[in-house]
Amino acid sequence: MKAPRLLLVALAFVLAGCSLPGEGSARDLEWERVVPAGDCHCADGSEFSFWEQRADPTKVVLFINGGGVCWEAETCAFTGERGESDFYDWNLQGVNPENRSGMFDVTEGDNPFADYSFIYMSSCTGDAHLGNVSQVYSPELTVEHRGYVNGTAVLDYLAEHYPNATEVIVIGKTAGSVAAPLYGGLVADLLPEAEVTVFGAQSGAWPDNPDFNADILDARWGAYDTMPGWAVDGLTVPDWGVPRFWTQAGMHDPDLALARFDFAYDPNAAVEVTPWMDGNPPDLLTVIDGNEAAIEADGVRLHSYTAPGDDHGLFEFDTFYEIEVNGVRLVDWLEALITNESPDDVHCDQCDP
Repeated sequence: MKAPRLLLVALAFVLAGCSLPGEGSARDLEWERVVPAGDCHCADGSEFSFWEQRADPTKVVLFINGGGVCWEAETCAFTGERGESDFYDWNLQGVNPENRSGMFDVTEGDNPFADYSFIYMSSCTGDAHLGNVSQVYSPELTVEHRGYVNGTAVLDYLAEHYPNATEVIVIGKTAGSVAAPLYGGLVADLLPEAEVTVFGAQSGAWPDNPDFNADILDARWGAYDTMPGWAVDGLTVPDWGVPRFWTQAGMHDPDLALARFDFAYDPNAAVEVTPWMDGNPPDLLTVIDGNEAAIEADGVRLHSYTAPGDDHGLFEFDTFYEIEVNGVRLVDWLEALITNESPDDVHCDQCDP
């Protein structure tokens, strides 16, 4: 936005439309499926799992994949094949990292994460990794919105199996980036000696709308009951909206490095939440820029890279290495971010598609 094997053959990741990296890299074949402890489920009650690729045990990428969201009987129905509908992934039948290009090609010389261990977590609960409720949408449809339960089980695994980690990079993709700052703060709590960087991509236009917060985050997903008990002045949990997740994480732990990426007019990045934005249609770049300004007005530094156009794919594609704005390549900007060089914001001048 799924059938696990211990040694994965070099097949294309069809659902994401990804091309294969070059053959011959043994590490590309070493993804291992992990079933975490705890009461973890996908939306249909099936087993939740994630994938791990071990390399340097002191440097870890936690990749929080998208997978869509839902909050009503029509969009949450278990339709479609291989565990996914047009709206969200409701189990993990068709999810599998396999051999992917982009940031997952560890043979690429410009890859800033080439020697990192990877933990790859997909969503199969329709709640942007935030929920903890069994939601009855109709007599025939009960959805386990247990994204937060699944996600925190993955964090427990990370802390147990990488206790000496000195760097953890939390990367969120699309709906997976909505909760990325919260997970970054939780990682910092579990591994206080590690330097934690959060890079959330393609959810910068999700609005801070009171109706969405109350009706979806709280009433449908039960997210407010899962929020970490951080003692942050000024905002109680019912005030937390998607942009304010960044505020809360940054105020809770000022040492977190927080960053986001967006295509200025990506029509797919926030399509589910456009009814809660101003304007018809809303101007996505205005929302993105406004959210960042509000976060930083609260005293939280949010590094940002805004690319022009209406593209959508990023992490699994060669686009990851090709993006350059105002003379600054995205991969170079990321390298500076994770090496604590505090890069300047990058923003397109001519942002239209």
